Amino acid sequence: MAAPNELTALDARSALIDGSLSAVELLESCLGRIDEVDGQLNAMVIRADERARSEAAAVDGALAATTDVGEREALFAERPLLGLPIGIKDLHATEGIRTTLGSEQFADNVPNTDAGIVANVRAAGAIVVGKTNIPERSIGANTVNRLFGATGNPFDPTKTCGGSSGGSAVALAAEMVPLATGSDHGGSLRIPACFCGVVGHRATPGIVPFEERTTPQTFYSVQGPMARTVADTALLLSVVSSRRRRAGGRLDPMAFPFPTETLARLDALNPTELRIGVSEDLGGVLVSQSIRGEFGRRVDALADQGVRMVPVPVDLASAAEVDWKVRADIFVTQYHAEASTWDEGFNPNIRSSYDSALTTPMAEIAIARSQQMDLIQKFQSLFVDYELDAICCPGVSVSPFPWAELYPQEVDGQPVENYMAWLALTAAITVVGHPVTALPAGLDAFGMPFGIQLVGPMYEDRRLLSVAQTIETCWSTSPFARPRPSVRER
Repeated sequence: MAAPNELTALDARSALIDGSLSAVELLESCLGRIDEVDGQLNAMVIRADERARSEAAAVDGALAATTDVGEREALFAERPLLGLPIGIKDLHATEGIRTTLGSEQFADNVPNTDAGIVANVRAAGAIVVGKTNIPERSIGANTVNRLFGATGNPFDPTKTCGGSSGGSAVALAAEMVPLATGSDHGGSLRIPACFCGVVGHRATPGIVPFEERTTPQTFYSVQGPMARTVADTALLLSVVSSRRRRAGGRLDPMAFPFPTETLARLDALNPTELRIGVSEDLGGVLVSQSIRGEFGRRVDALADQGVRMVPVPVDLASAAEVDWKVRADIFVTQYHAEASTWDEGFNPNIRSSYDSALTTPMAEIAIARSQQMDLIQKFQSLFVDYELDAICCPGVSVSPFPWAELYPQEVDGQPVENYMAWLALTAAITVVGHPVTALPAGLDAFGMPFGIQLVGPMYEDRRLLSVAQTIETCWSTSPFARPRPSVRER
């Protein structure tokens, strides 16, 4: 019988509704699991045990007020995450709980208000267990910082868990919490999801409001959900995309009207009716031969189950260069007021992008934005021209490597130019702005998690998640099902 911390969010919610599980029991199981394994993983770097216990007891008190299942279901309809433990990425401000941004500069920062994404999960009844580790200021695909150190992969703690939402992915994979928040610049949700064997969804920009946005209109800096299943991810997405207005709150100019309440209600699809575009390298970005082989085996397995897997001429080879210039421009917008205060050990990923912008002529950045528009139009046309439900590609170009390396120096003998060059599989999709679901797909030849990206048409997030759930089900009894680590207390 599964321990409470091993339950999916939806299964735990059902148990809370029928009374077979209490919120306190669920929380204590999660806290016990953190105590058991996090000493060697370092994912939940800030904890809020006593506050969480108080909130769980209050949930049990509210549930004890009625034994009628119908009334309880109505309570959960109003507050869909009631009693569910959640890990919050240390990028997201939490009222009364330290928020460090993975930086020594903010080591003692305790916000007096929640970030919008946190306010939404609290309003839905979720219980914040603690904060999950990130690289400094959440920039980088390796979760290491000077304040808390490295977060290890639950399948091999000496290897990277990816980033920047690495702590959230590890907390989920190691079954410390059923839900976690994340964010995505050039792959920060998707890379750790793929490296740790969990699900992450990068929504169409503007679906999840982000009031801390520094650039008015950009596909970068998207906040989003992570979980162990597609259905749980959709549930959390429906909550974090809430349009609740807060007095005195900042405005996200990209947030547009959207029926967020429908996101958790996924459709049951027939695999044989799906038509999925296939690209192993998005037209020529850097991808290792081992990843290409692993991806091909997953494509063949889906074809064997009747899914129509269609090779399509995706051409995002130039997106990596476009991304480097556009992100550099955005970094100046975000960091110009503080760049003079950075010390020598400050996150080199941020510094390299910032410095690149200072030496790049404005005309080159403007041309890159024009090229970005061309890429957007060509990529979107593939869904229409080939009548696709989604486009499928690998999640990351290499298997997890030692976390002591900032990024791999080469891929199959080809030098990696900068910290983003090996991340083109995710960054290229950021450039075109489409919604993406990162889906676990078993283990690779090295015994590490392998993941794919499913990319959908703009604004079709609910349909994309339904497609992802269908593929998840196809793989549920195969070697490509979500892997579970065997991490135990040392």
